[in-house]
Amino acid sequence: MDAPNLQSSPFTPFQIEMLELISRVKSEEEMKDIRRLLGQYFAKQAEDAMDRLWDEGKINDTVIEEWKNEHMRTPYNQ
Repeated sequence: MDAPNLQSSPFTPFQIEMLELISRVKSEEEMKDIRRLLGQYFAKQAEDAMDRLWDEGKINDTVIEEWKNEHMRTPYNQ
């Protein structure tokens, strides 16, 4: 694959690298594995962020209970 022109690309260098890696995927099974790995990675990132917030005292059991009752949906305009 030819190196893309980064100056005219709407993608960051990291996104271009991911596109180049994905271009090597040869089967649906490989794509499923990549999706699973990415899901695990981002789940771990979210878990680590929650742990930091807990350790910093920014969230606790009370806050989590309050989240259960929050309605954050945007109301529909009629």
